[in-house]
Amino acid sequence: MTKVHTYGLPRWILAIGPVAILSAVFITMYVTSPFGNVDQLAQAGTLEVLWMLTLIGLLAGIVPVAIGMLWFPFIKGLDHRLLHAFLALAGGVLAFIAVEMTEEIVENAAAVEHAVGVAGLRLEGTILAAVVALVGVLGTFAVMDAVSRWRQRKMTEIDRSGLEIAYLVALALGLHSIGEGLGIGVAFVQGDSALVTLLVLAFILHNVMEGPTVVAAVARDRTTPPLRHFAAMGVIAGGPVILGGWIGTLGEAPLLAAFFFAIAVGAILQVLLEVADLIRLDATVLTRRNASAFVVGFVLMFVLEDVLTDVLLEGWLAPV
Repeated sequence: MTKVHTYGLPRWILAIGPVAILSAVFITMYVTSPFGNVDQLAQAGTLEVLWMLTLIGLLAGIVPVAIGMLWFPFIKGLDHRLLHAFLALAGGVLAFIAVEMTEEIVENAAAVEHAVGVAGLRLEGTILAAVVALVGVLGTFAVMDAVSRWRQRKMTEIDRSGLEIAYLVALALGLHSIGEGLGIGVAFVQGDSALVTLLVLAFILHNVMEGPTVVAAVARDRTTPPLRHFAAMGVIAGGPVILGGWIGTLGEAPLLAAFFFAIAVGAILQVLLEVADLIRLDATVLTRRNASAFVVGFVLMFVLEDVLTDVLLEGWLAPV
């Protein structure tokens, strides 16, 4: 007999429903190639360019996060121990993104060529970028950690809300999404429609896992928050792709990109501590199940971000 969830649907539908929606969106984009006129739009007026990048950012950022958040009813029905494992899986996703962003920091820092005078000193571009990145990582971590400690002083541990952690996760992912938008914006102003489409497809695959990463902490709470919170978290996590696209139209700015990536890394490191603390409230963090789930999350993002992207790149941009 098929087990029916409290939401009125069989659990297997709750599990595969988002996958079916994602597949439909992905196939439609791959077949229709909706950005074939990018080379013309890149020469259009500023408002038209910004509007097109807004639509692209919506599709690459907010839509896949929203699809991923549709797994919430399935996650909500998990056993308490499995829910902890899912939180650990979310941690693995975040850890991979932090590693990926660190690589981006190094690459963009190396691309900063011009020396800059600061407080009477003349710093080489790469050194300046390294300093900016370090300030971004440590400064963001310190600010978010201070806010977290202030919040904890205002509430007892028993009242600690997973919704607040979910908002922090969404914020960290949103900061990282600015970097995705930068890549789209640069490809757009270069008129490379194939690369724009490829990036959007890759980010859809990538960002769909951000949805369950955001809502995993909420699933731990006894009560489900109003729908407006899910909408707000989806916009916070995926919306900055739009902002990054706008910034990317200014041209390639390695120093700015390194700074944004550094902010994302600092935010993610602090959120990882928050996720561990959330599990620690009523269970042991480092268990075999949680460790395995963390590794699965890390490997899954590697497959979605690197392996499948390379496959798409070879198939999409290969000469005919």
